[in-house]
Amino acid sequence: MEKTNHSEVTEFIILGFFELPEMQFLLFLVFLIIYLISLTGNILIIITVCSDSHLHSPMFFFLTNLSFLEICYVTLTVPKLLAVLIAQNKIISFMQCMTQMYLFFACTDTEAYLLTAMAYDRYVAICKPLHYTIIMNKKVCFILAIVSWTISFLNPLPHVILISQSSFCRSNEINHFFCDMTALMTLSCSGTSVIETINYIEGPLFGFTPFILTIISYVYIISAVLKLGPAKERQKAFSTCSSHLTVVLLFYGTSFGVYVRPQSVYSMGLNKLLTVVYIAAIPLLNPLIYSLRNKELKGVLWKAIRRAKNYFSSRINKMLHTVFDGDILTINKQGGR
Repeated sequence: MEKTNHSEVTEFIILGFFELPEMQFLLFLVFLIIYLISLTGNILIIITVCSDSHLHSPMFFFLTNLSFLEICYVTLTVPKLLAVLIAQNKIISFMQCMTQMYLFFACTDTEAYLLTAMAYDRYVAICKPLHYTIIMNKKVCFILAIVSWTISFLNPLPHVILISQSSFCRSNEINHFFCDMTALMTLSCSGTSVIETINYIEGPLFGFTPFILTIISYVYIISAVLKLGPAKERQKAFSTCSSHLTVVLLFYGTSFGVYVRPQSVYSMGLNKLLTVVYIAAIPLLNPLIYSLRNKELKGVLWKAIRRAKNYFSSRINKMLHTVFDGDILTINKQGGR
């Protein structure tokens, strides 16, 4: 094959799940349902938290950030995957591919830092309850959120710039369902030593730092909970962070499976499977975890659902009364004639 540089590669081909041709429509339905439920669940959480003053606390402030992030996650990748599965629209332009890759890794880093901020919030709530309102004031919450988003959107820039300047002479077919950095690096013939060096430097600095800080927070949290007297108090204290801990385990369990895995056990099929959990299942499960395990949020959600049900029921009843009353009035007029 004649070598071509990156300027001649104007588009890539997303192969998706090409190894499962007979399951394309089924996969389309599954991902469509996941996408719609993820959007609905996360939008519902954002609206509920913003509309109810009882939920204007640091924990729910970070939860709205996380829900907005999950919406970005699925919207970045799933719609294109749906187009690949049902319409066989596998082409993505070079610029769209680089943008998708950049935003995806920025969102990944943001989730890690937001989960760290939420872990710190739970640490202060359990270990320093008397000073909670002073430490976790609105200014501190906004600073933590802004820092999380800013660092995360700056971190992937060197990787994306270097990959965008690479020469792609092997192929323009991406063996994945989105523009994954690892899949793109396998297509490059420019050499990836510089990118790998940056990964080795930035990985521990930006990747493991939020994980380590989250672990440290939970070490202090568990230590403080175990020192409480009655078992009922320990259970009550730990229940305040059980939702967050579940999400943390789910996020890091899948992300480490995708990115922190020995090369000897690397498999593109396994990588795709783990990535599906990473970018589709987590945005779907997060709102369910928080709404089912958090009594306060669950109570407000049920109230909102009941109000919506009552509202629509009254509107439908009013519409039916109007229709039937009009029909009866028409019949009476015709009978009078």
